[in-house]
Amino acid sequence: MSPIFTALQNVFGDPRVVIVVFLSAFFGVFVGSIPGLTATMAVALLVPITYWLDPITALAAVVSMVACAIFAGDIPNTLLRIPGTPASAAYANDASNLTRQGKSDLVLGTALVCSVVGGILGAIVLMLLGHQLAKVATAFSAVEYFWLYLLGLSCAVVVSSGPKLNGLLALTIGLLISTVGLSAVHSKARFTFGVAELYGGISFIPAMIGLFGVSEVLNNLIREDRGQKTDDRDQMSDSPRPKSDFWLLSGTRMLFQRKRHVVRSAGIGSLIGMLPGAGADIAAWVSFAVSKRFSKKPQLYGQESIEGIADATTANNAALAGAWIPALILGIPGDSVTAIVIGVLLMKNITPGPDIFTKQTELVYSIYIIFILANIILLPVGFAAIKAASHLVRIPRAILLPAILLFCIVGSYSLNASYLDVTVMLTMGVLGFVLERHRIPLAPIVLGLILGPMVEERFIQVMTGSDGFFAGFLNPQRPLALGLAVVFALVWLSTIVMGIRRKRKCKD
Repeated sequence: MSPIFTALQNVFGDPRVVIVVFLSAFFGVFVGSIPGLTATMAVALLVPITYWLDPITALAAVVSMVACAIFAGDIPNTLLRIPGTPASAAYANDASNLTRQGKSDLVLGTALVCSVVGGILGAIVLMLLGHQLAKVATAFSAVEYFWLYLLGLSCAVVVSSGPKLNGLLALTIGLLISTVGLSAVHSKARFTFGVAELYGGISFIPAMIGLFGVSEVLNNLIREDRGQKTDDRDQMSDSPRPKSDFWLLSGTRMLFQRKRHVVRSAGIGSLIGMLPGAGADIAAWVSFAVSKRFSKKPQLYGQESIEGIADATTANNAALAGAWIPALILGIPGDSVTAIVIGVLLMKNITPGPDIFTKQTELVYSIYIIFILANIILLPVGFAAIKAASHLVRIPRAILLPAILLFCIVGSYSLNASYLDVTVMLTMGVLGFVLERHRIPLAPIVLGLILGPMVEERFIQVMTGSDGFFAGFLNPQRPLALGLAVVFALVWLSTIVMGIRRKRKCKD
């Protein structure tokens, strides 16, 4: 029997697999919609359960839950301005501003449709180009990752609204905060002030919750004290709500109108997702930046760009399948989720590597089918989640703001059961409030926190193994690194040139 038919029988012949996919999808939406609860945490909670499941059912649970959790991170990002995932921070301002205009259903509907399509396209890339793309991943060394991370950091500044110097300042703040704790290279404690819990550094999840959640609460309290009544949730509760078929059709229509952009974003997500340590976070930022570069309305990005949200969410879910390429072929996790997946495979006496494609072909095809099935199921499950969550915008402000603050505290504490995380969250909330008052964007701080340790580690590795900066980072024998360095330089050069042109236009 053909391996494809065997895989189809393994997935659809056993009703337990389909049932587990549905249950995992609902669990993923529940986890992803609660700030502070990550997809990685949910997968870790599933590991003991997978011990009692067969390999295909166990993998189906993981794939379905993660696909839905990544999308569900857009729900608090849109309705409460609290990114459910680091990738959601790339378009937090756009989603929040559109929500204030009464377009929350349109934002979430577009995110849902594009997440489903991105996930399916990413699965197709996994099926067709897995072997070839894995070879590209093996060509990446410390120097290529260094330039890739710098490119990701640059995109955070490029896509930020307002003056780019403000975005650069925010990124610098994030990088400085990332130096707290033990150095990944030297194992020296830095800026811990004798607090043992700070040795592990500042966790980006409580920091992200504070920057966006608590600062939003403080901003709304200031508006209340001043008697301001802007186009926020109080007004939205009285505004006409778009019909569900309207936003679903609008999201689908945008999909067909921007076919090339969707394919491009899915390609970016798949390529970046297959690089170990990159994942959906960098994919969303890079896709958002590329979308802005080729958009006819770049001034809307960082403000109220539905196109940027569509492209970034497409890359989000496409990166999930890409992360499985190095995990299955090389046994190297593409992200934290696939690191746990490798453990699940080993627990089932399945060793990741090239042999898995020849000796266990049915399992590989089953994974492909599960990816397609999970993203198709995401559509009705996500639709139900949007309809249920959209009622949040009708809740009176006097009830909603304390509830948001409570979610922020619980989400931060649940991460490590640490009061320090709660303190970090509240401190970052005050910092975010102050920065926003001075029109300094918050999203680059999050990416600086995430990529800061990685950039530092790669920088030290390259410098200690070479005879200087040019020999290490601009080595002609590593054309891939040179290409990324050229792209990095062009991004900043074009940003500077465009800034100078804007100033000249303003003077004229």
